Amino acid sequence: MFSDLPIRKIIHVDMDAFYASVEQMDNPELKGQPIAVGGGGKRGVISAASYEARKFGVKSAMSGTLAAKLCPDLIFVKHNFERYAEISKQIRNIFYDYTDLVEPLSLDEAYLDVTNNKKGNPSASLIAKEIRARILNEVGLTASAGISINKFIAKVASDYNKPNGQKTVNPEEVIEFLEDLDIRKFYGVGKVTAEKMYQLGIFTGMDLKQKSIEYLEEHFGKSGKYYYYVVRGIHTSEVKPNRIRKSLAAERTFSENLSSEVFMLEKLEHIADEVSRRLLKSKVSGKTVTLKIKYSDFSLQTRSKTLPYFINDKHLILDTAKDLLYQEKLKNSVRLLGISLSNLNTETKKEPEQKSVSVQLKFGF
Repeated sequence: MFSDLPIRKIIHVDMDAFYASVEQMDNPELKGQPIAVGGGGKRGVISAASYEARKFGVKSAMSGTLAAKLCPDLIFVKHNFERYAEISKQIRNIFYDYTDLVEPLSLDEAYLDVTNNKKGNPSASLIAKEIRARILNEVGLTASAGISINKFIAKVASDYNKPNGQKTVNPEEVIEFLEDLDIRKFYGVGKVTAEKMYQLGIFTGMDLKQKSIEYLEEHFGKSGKYYYYVVRGIHTSEVKPNRIRKSLAAERTFSENLSSEVFMLEKLEHIADEVSRRLLKSKVSGKTVTLKIKYSDFSLQTRSKTLPYFINDKHLILDTAKDLLYQEKLKNSVRLLGISLSNLNTETKKEPEQKSVSVQLKFGF
């Protein structure tokens, strides 16, 4: 199966309930308590929940109102993104002690290619164990890890023994692992797609594997090809240490729905200021301004305009956003506004060379 493919030793490290765990670490009185980061107020949405809260069904992206009903003793904590970024940097520095091939996906997770690592350790499993131990001892938080031959399987495996665990899928175990896997566990298969697969009689990796690439493309479009290959253990994407940012955005959800463009201008000014601040901090500019509008019925609309020059000034961003706001009449009252800048002037950076190794059944995982 893998004879013509590069076999790598990939680790996916995923922090356990990261935001909530940081809050519990910094505030000892919150340890052991069901807490939610964000979600306060009538319109709040939860960003993270502690494992104590998850036992009640509380989870990220859930409204604070519903979470409070599920868990009456739930404690809401405000975000502290600067602190989360600070902790994330400490963790990332640990990764760099082992390899320069680190691809952060967010503040709390990253891929590491340790095929050729700085420690000269042939065992990716032992490296993952050592990294997790260092994160616990030096930072004070637990992490889970998945280890396998490519990014897809490593990511799926990292969720296998959460929290504070790890799972290794050796080369000779890949096919059986994927065939037995519940389709909901496949990275890239969301809730809606899983329901559609159920209706088509696809419940496990084995079921998925029985479908032809033509069948999958017919029912799932471009994603069909992706599903066809990953269930066969084929995923050739490399760990990309210099991921290029493609857009930068900020948005606000309002405590009360807004029904007039006039009332939205002040909100847009604050959002444009935030986008500009982030652009300047990242030392980038963009040409395409997109206005995001979420209505009170939760329908979503975006309006975009591409300028002939790069901008990062808040006044130019705001002027363009205003033009987009007045471009057409609003469909309904508005609960959220957002502004993003894309088509950025970032340049592709040269990435460290990644070498593959010859395939061996005993791969030192």
